[in-house]
Amino acid sequence: MNLHDLLQARERDANPIRVGLIGAGRFGTMFLAQARNTPGIHVAAIADIDLDRAHQALELVDWPKDAVTDDLGSALAGGTTAVLPDATPLFTDAIDVVVEATGNPIVGTSHALTAFDAGQHVIMVTVEADAVVGPALARRAAERGLVYSMAYGDQPALIMELVDWARTSGFQVVCAGKGAKYLEHYHEMNPDNVWEHWEFSKELTDSGQLNPRMHTAFRDGTKAAIEMAAVANAAGLVPSDEGLTFTPGDVEQIATVCRPREVGGVLAHEGSVDVMSSLTRDGEWIPHNTQEGVFVVVKATNSYVAGCFDEYPWHPDPTKQYAALYRPYHYVGLELGMSIANAVLRGIPTGAPKGFSADVVATAKKDLAAGDVLDGEGGYTVWGKLISARASVGRGALPIALAHHVELKRDVPKGAIVTWDDVQLDEAAFGQVLELRRETERLLGTP
Repeated sequence: MNLHDLLQARERDANPIRVGLIGAGRFGTMFLAQARNTPGIHVAAIADIDLDRAHQALELVDWPKDAVTDDLGSALAGGTTAVLPDATPLFTDAIDVVVEATGNPIVGTSHALTAFDAGQHVIMVTVEADAVVGPALARRAAERGLVYSMAYGDQPALIMELVDWARTSGFQVVCAGKGAKYLEHYHEMNPDNVWEHWEFSKELTDSGQLNPRMHTAFRDGTKAAIEMAAVANAAGLVPSDEGLTFTPGDVEQIATVCRPREVGGVLAHEGSVDVMSSLTRDGEWIPHNTQEGVFVVVKATNSYVAGCFDEYPWHPDPTKQYAALYRPYHYVGLELGMSIANAVLRGIPTGAPKGFSADVVATAKKDLAAGDVLDGEGGYTVWGKLISARASVGRGALPIALAHHVELKRDVPKGAIVTWDDVQLDEAAFGQVLELRRETERLLGTP
């Protein structure tokens, strides 16, 4: 609870944390909206292959035009912000921390490795990269004495904060999770019908401001699986091999739903992750639902604690053995300063993988035939299913992050998990990701 004081000290000493942002999309723009209000932080550079988008982001957040340049050297010397079409100049020890927010797991992985070589901390907003090779990236950062971190403001980092609260308070974590809008047919969603399942106006969806592939991944279960894989790998939790349940429920039912099946819940075992749906299976909104929120479910350590669960209005389960702590919102990029400050000032991440216990695997949205080309997250062919890392490696499952522009060698029926043997993989197209993926799989079972 001293980060703001430490940032103010950096501001007084004219030694702000120098930040390089890669990707000026929604998350990056939200971070920029707060960055100039935060003492001790200087956004030295923004890199985006679409320069117009980067400048539009700055305009949206009322960034002073006289504080923008196209020269990184002058930005570092004069306290302004360079806008660049290429991230390469950002990888310099003159910048303390890189925020990777491209959303592309292949590119994001490459950026992280380059940043480590330059001696920079990395805040990985691109959780798709974290889900597929995060354990290996975290290990490489640690070997260099650097921080590799989840992005505070996104749900995984906020969930990890609750996990830390629970364990520091002496509790066993039964389940860590979040809320999301979900119906069973969402797994079949594609960019052509995605807007039928969102509440946006037609004017907005027709405007071109929204990415249909990204919003498909948010609704078809893929993004939820990716985020919960990141949590599981950071917290040492193990998901069910049947995938997330997306069980409907409200905030008062979290502890009742997210407890083991043997006592009336939905979990295959304690020490897991799950997502609750904000809709009933009939498609009706649940009042006081968990959408946008995050939670952790803990178990009473003795009868006295169980009595406390019962005496306070904490909405325990019927047995009084399980209770939940819930945060109703996440503020996305508006909260990113927490990760930046923790990484640079305290040398710690706001959540980072410690092992490989969960994986997100490509699963057929429809019957696929040999010769079909997979199109990754938010596409027409596959969605991402969360299973244990042990099951994924044992089955030779193909990670969803690698199911991009990959041709099938044989038919895969709807609902089946795609395997490495099912596809013709051009290894050169994935660069260092395959090397890190193999490193990650070798961490299976590592505490």
